Amino acid sequence: MAGLSVSAVVAVTATATATAAHGEAAFNPQEKELADRFRRLYPAVDERETPLPRCWSPKDKYSYIGLSQNNLRVHYKGHGKTPKDAASVRATFPIPAACGIYYFEAKIVSKGRDGYMGIGLSAQGVNMNRLPGWDKHSYGYHGDDGHSFCSSGTGQPYGPTFTTGDVIGCCVNMINNTCFYTKNGHSLGIAFTDLPPNLYPTVGLQTPGEVIDANFGQHPFVFDIEDYMREWRTKTQTQIERFPAGDREGEWQTMIQKMVSTYLVHHGYCATAEAFARSTGQAFQEELASIKNRQRIQKLVLAGRMGEAIETTQQLYPGLLERKSNLLFMLKVRQFIEMVNGTDSEVRCLGGRSPKSQDSYPGSPRAFNSPGMSPSHGSNIHTLAACKGNGAHSHFTGYENNCSNGIISNKGHQSSSHNKHPVSCLSTPELNSINATRSQQSNSCSKDNNDMDMETEHYTNGVDASSNGFLNGSVKRVHDMDENDAEMEIDLTQSRRQLCGGSQAAIERMIHFGRELQTVSEQLRRECGKNTLNKKMLQDAFSLLAYSDPWNSPVGYQLDVVQREPVCSALNSAILESHNLPKQPPLALAIGQASKCLELMARLGIGSCAFATAEEYLH
Repeated sequence: MAGLSVSAVVAVTATATATAAHGEAAFNPQEKELADRFRRLYPAVDERETPLPRCWSPKDKYSYIGLSQNNLRVHYKGHGKTPKDAASVRATFPIPAACGIYYFEAKIVSKGRDGYMGIGLSAQGVNMNRLPGWDKHSYGYHGDDGHSFCSSGTGQPYGPTFTTGDVIGCCVNMINNTCFYTKNGHSLGIAFTDLPPNLYPTVGLQTPGEVIDANFGQHPFVFDIEDYMREWRTKTQTQIERFPAGDREGEWQTMIQKMVSTYLVHHGYCATAEAFARSTGQAFQEELASIKNRQRIQKLVLAGRMGEAIETTQQLYPGLLERKSNLLFMLKVRQFIEMVNGTDSEVRCLGGRSPKSQDSYPGSPRAFNSPGMSPSHGSNIHTLAACKGNGAHSHFTGYENNCSNGIISNKGHQSSSHNKHPVSCLSTPELNSINATRSQQSNSCSKDNNDMDMETEHYTNGVDASSNGFLNGSVKRVHDMDENDAEMEIDLTQSRRQLCGGSQAAIERMIHFGRELQTVSEQLRRECGKNTLNKKMLQDAFSLLAYSDPWNSPVGYQLDVVQREPVCSALNSAILESHNLPKQPPLALAIGQASKCLELMARLGIGSCAFATAEEYLH
């Protein structure tokens, strides 16, 4: 790329390629299908803490058991003369209680000589030189006689026998601690009750030629387990809804109204918060004009205009980002991602379009109607390296854009280190050519614009903004921004996307910005020590450059607009905290507490936690 050092481009792209290559290993289609099915069946399970069984364990089995086909096929390789030749194998992990209801199936590939096969469950440590069900904490359904065995060598009549071609399912209900089996998609009724927690799927074989294939979710199940899960989810939710409120209903109602009010205020829904407060008699802790400031910043972040969001924050809340260097670093990394996306105003300006342009353009999956951009909004990155609270000092080139009707002038800020790789500028004819090409492409795309959900209010309620002691910034600045701010709309038309909107000048600016970010990262590490979160965040962002189509790459999720939300939340919380207001609304804390209670229930083996998730009520 013209005007850039080859080593700089190689350094950024090499990091990106290494990280991206690591991420592609996880894109095995079969593994993805299994992971998707697990998320649908067991949404409450956190596999980082409690992994789900995926195959049979090559270590937790008797020697007469052979495994093949990714440890999903089990075959018998013993003598098979007496019960002493029986052999079993357990799955790799126990069944997590957070499943609520767990199910797996076993297909009888061959019944072998006698069909002495058992399918069931067992606890860790149970003897594997036995069929499931013969010992304590072991449970099995046997094919040769159709009996169920519950921690005993003596079976009880239960169901039909099974043989070659049959599919036997085993369902564990951890809400009522029962187990039932299925045969070829039909339930056989409850086989065991009062089951202990932490059981492993288990199968056992005893005679030559016996072969079983397991399905832990790798393929759709023969039995409709999801319908059974829906039944129990409804039962659990009905039990919650019928919980008696008692004599404290009025007290609870007042508390809930306050939680809703503070939530609306926290997220900047000014008009809704004001209307709700009037109807319920709630009082605000924060002035409406102050809420308006935060709302403005949130709108910019959610629109992908990170450079403007950072500048606005610095103007309204001086010193905040300098004191929180990690937060500023996160914002700048997000700005780099938005540059790749083509949505940050710096690259849109370089692409030859005025920030006020309401046209969508190739390179941005969602374009926004942008307000007027401050001339100095692109010069913020040097602030991060000059954070006084962290002892960092700027020693790299800043950058400033002055944009007017597509004409761009660049002003480089030289620092003490005398940066040797300035960003080259395109000539006016080149810019006009790019603008003309992109204008033609843009005009060929249909537009379907919808207003953003974030509100825009005009205060007519008599509130005197000048009397607000919480502004910590210019009220006039906010009103000026509002006057220039056309509604920021989302273009839902998926036009052909290009890196940085397809502009060579914008790509050069993005690479230059990436080099500055790398320098800042190194400075932060020297001044503040290693930060694995910052390191990964930067590597993931740089990984986007390793792909010709970043949006459809393994790291393309970063370009999704939903990824702006946690950044927006972090910045909003920091602003509130700086003014001694709660950085999280009570409603969010209550939901977080409920989630932690459900996690504790899972650890204690209380299976109903699977169907009591707060998310189901929120959505």
